[in-house]
Amino acid sequence: MALFKGAGVALVTPFHEDETIDYEALEKLVEEQIEGHTDAIIVCGTTGEPATMTEEERISCIRFVVEKVNHRIPVIAGTGANCTRNAVAISKKAEELGVDGLLVVTPYYNKATQNGLYEHYKTIAEAVTLPIIMYNVPSRTGCNIKPETAARLGREVENIVGIKEASGDISQIAALASLCKGVLDIYSGNDDEVIPILSLGGIGVISVMSNVMPREMHDMVLEYLEGDREKALKIQLESLEFIHALFCEVNPIPVKMALHLQGKCEPTMRLPLTQLSKENCVRLKAAMEGLGLL
Repeated sequence: MALFKGAGVALVTPFHEDETIDYEALEKLVEEQIEGHTDAIIVCGTTGEPATMTEEERISCIRFVVEKVNHRIPVIAGTGANCTRNAVAISKKAEELGVDGLLVVTPYYNKATQNGLYEHYKTIAEAVTLPIIMYNVPSRTGCNIKPETAARLGREVENIVGIKEASGDISQIAALASLCKGVLDIYSGNDDEVIPILSLGGIGVISVMSNVMPREMHDMVLEYLEGDREKALKIQLESLEFIHALFCEVNPIPVKMALHLQGKCEPTMRLPLTQLSKENCVRLKAAMEGLGLL
C-alpha cells in the first residue's frame, strides 16, 4: 500500500526575523494544508531548510508537526544526510516521534557509487520499520540514483517503497517506471513535471507549489488519476508561470517570499540563503496576481 497518493507538500519552516523557528506560523501553515486537502506533509525536507538547522531544531520541528497533524494525514520526515550513521540516527529518532514515513535524499558532496547508494539506503532501512521514499535530486547532491539501483532496492528491501524523482530526466524516469512497476511508487519531485510523471505511472508529487496552492495541486493529481486528464493538464499548464517563478532563485527562497506576500510568514532565510531579490520579487508577485493569489 502506498505511503500516500496525491500531492504531498514539501513544507517550509518559517523563521522569525531573529531566525528562530516561528512555531505559531508553522501551526497555521499545517492547518491550512489540511484544510486544502493536501495528502501528506513532508517536514524538514529540502524546502524546510534542515541544512541550516541544528539536530535539536530538526527534532523539535518534526515533533511539533506530528503533534499538530495528529494522524489526520501522513507526516513524512526528511532524514537524509551524507553520513549514513547520521541518517540512521535521525531516522530512528523520527520513528520514535511517530512519523508515518521517511524521505531520504541521496548522500551529497561525497558522491557515493551506485553500490554505496545501495548500502546506504539498505542500512537506513534496516534500522527502522518505517516506509522509506528515496529522494533523487542530482542537481543539488551531485549524485544520481540509476534506475537499476532504485529497482534493486525496491525489490530487495521491504520498507523502501518509493522514490521522489527530481532528476528532470524524463528518459531516466521512463526507464525507472519500466523497471519498478509494482516495486516502487514514483513521485514527481518537480512541480512542472507532474503530468509527465503521472503519465509514466507515477502516483503523486512532493510539491513546493502546494505551500501556496494545496488544493490545486491535490486536484491536479487526483483528476489525472481518476481519469480527467484534460482538467489535470489545464491546472498544470495554468500554473507553469507561477511554478517557474517559484524556482527563479534557489528553493525555498521564492516560496517563502510568496507566503510572506500572503501574510503567512516572514521571508527570513538563514545564511547562506538570502531573501528574494527585488527584481525576482516583482516577477513572483505578478505570477501570483495572475492566478488570483494576492
